[in-house]
Amino acid sequence: MKKGILLLMMISLLLNGCWSRKELTELGIVSAMAIDKVNDEYLLTVQVVNPGDIAGKTLTTRVAISTYESKGKSVFEAIRKLSKESPRRLYFAHLRIVVIGEELAREGISKSLDLMSRDHEFRTDFYIVVAKEHTAFQIVNVLTPIEKNPSSKIFNSIEVAERIWAPTVGVKLDEIINNLTSKGINPVLTSILISGDLETGGDLENVEEVPSPATLKLGNLAIFKEDKLVGWFNQETSKGYNYLTDNVNGTVAVLDYKEGNVTLEFINSITNINVVTKNGTPKIIVDVYSEAHIGEVQAEVDLLKEENIKELEEIVNKRGEKVLTEAIKKAQELQTDVFGFGEAIHRKDPKLWKKLEKNWHDEGFPQLDFQINFQATIRRLGTKNESYLNEMGGGQ
Repeated sequence: MKKGILLLMMISLLLNGCWSRKELTELGIVSAMAIDKVNDEYLLTVQVVNPGDIAGKTLTTRVAISTYESKGKSVFEAIRKLSKESPRRLYFAHLRIVVIGEELAREGISKSLDLMSRDHEFRTDFYIVVAKEHTAFQIVNVLTPIEKNPSSKIFNSIEVAERIWAPTVGVKLDEIINNLTSKGINPVLTSILISGDLETGGDLENVEEVPSPATLKLGNLAIFKEDKLVGWFNQETSKGYNYLTDNVNGTVAVLDYKEGNVTLEFINSITNINVVTKNGTPKIIVDVYSEAHIGEVQAEVDLLKEENIKELEEIVNKRGEKVLTEAIKKAQELQTDVFGFGEAIHRKDPKLWKKLEKNWHDEGFPQLDFQINFQATIRRLGTKNESYLNEMGGGQ
């Protein structure tokens, strides 16, 4: 009995504490980080959660987050300088969003990402976005309704939009580093903008008024060459990018049809990239197979007639080929292969890729021949076979 008690006492001494433990009351949980470049220094802004206000159900005049900013020659230095402002040690393991300022993105993002890939405290499950038309500092200082934590709003918006609205793509740290270090593909990032009254965005009244004077919204895709921002896709070519990279989980398309329009909901899409070589010159063949449902009809059309369904399929196939072609040509104009065609050639013919690799983005990709085959199939008509507009005589 005495031996047992002695053993328990020895074990309790060993388990008494952990030298590396971090008490929650001693930490400032960072949920978002913004990085801008001002002259030759980094301007770092962090969004820190106020735990009591995030979890509390009672009404309060306090906001759920606080922001702190500092400058430094490196991101690491700027973080350490924040200790002069933050009352708690900053903790980055729960980071959700990193916002890169547009000026910094045009200069190059690789150096500013180094700390996040090196420091053990940073996980890799946060999204990286580019601020457009505003600084990253301004983005993280906007308060949002519904979600008390603005970083959660952005994070959730990316996840939802990527599932149901194809012009958006969620990019995390590992993926962008892989693209930066690969010779056959360059990265893209989703952009984020402020819509409305910027001056009111950081005030509590921004979440007390309906609608909010200032809101955060996701924009189209930012195009990079190596680690530098070189241009932007528009909404349609952003969607084309996701088709070309087999990243469309769901989206909609509105087709002009019979003096009205028909909206299709795409619920499944598969893209195959093939490489054919003739006389040492590669050609990319893109085959897209997509399934769609009739989502909305604002035209006088009998959907029970097979010829009308076939006509709609032909319209959407031509439109799909056009959008994907414009996306590729935009990237060729900017001399940056963001689709991974170079990697496809590498897998198909390593010897040929070895010849093309050195000048791929500047010469090989801009002159690359390609062919788009877009094949959509309309599977379902919805709960009604035809629109009640037909019975109303076109809504008159």
